[in-house]
Amino acid sequence: MPTDSRPLQLREARVEDAVPLTRLMLASGAAAMPYLARVHSDEATLAWMTHVLLPGTEVLVAEFRASPEGGGAAEPAGFVALDGTELEQLYIAPGLRRRGIGSLLLDAAKRGGRDELTLYTFQRNTGARAFYEHHGFTAVAFDDGSRNEEKEPDVRYRWRRSG
Repeated sequence: MPTDSRPLQLREARVEDAVPLTRLMLASGAAAMPYLARVHSDEATLAWMTHVLLPGTEVLVAEFRASPEGGGAAEPAGFVALDGTELEQLYIAPGLRRRGIGSLLLDAAKRGGRDELTLYTFQRNTGARAFYEHHGFTAVAFDDGSRNEEKEPDVRYRWRRSG
C-alpha cells in the first residue's frame, strides 16, 4: 500500500487527463531512463496521448487528493495503460517511486479479468525489470531493438495467473 498520508484513489482516465499524464510520462521516462533517445517532441507525445492512447486503451490513473479528507485538486501519481492483455504503459511520477503506487496499478491490471499480461521494457531499464520480476513476470524473449522506435534492446515479459 502506498506510504503517503494523502488518500490515493484509482479511476479511469478521462480526455482532460492528456496534459498531466503526458507531463508525468515524460518526467518519469527522463528520470528512469536518461540514456533513452527522445524520438518525439513533447507536442507529438501529447497528440499521441490524446488521440491514440487515451481513446484506444484502458487507462487507470492513480491520484492523490490534496487533503486527507479527499477534497481539493487531484494530483496524478501514476498510470497504467492496457490494450487487452498487453500492458502498454506504466509510469509513476519521479518523486513518488517506491511507495507502492506501481504495485497498486499493476494489481488492478491483473484483477481486470485477465489470466495473462505481456509487456516490453528496455533491457537497460533494470528498475522496471526488477519490478516486473518481483511481481511474477518472466522474461520470454530478448530483442536487439530493431522492433522499437528508440532502437534500444528490449525484453518481452509475461505473467500468467496461477492455478
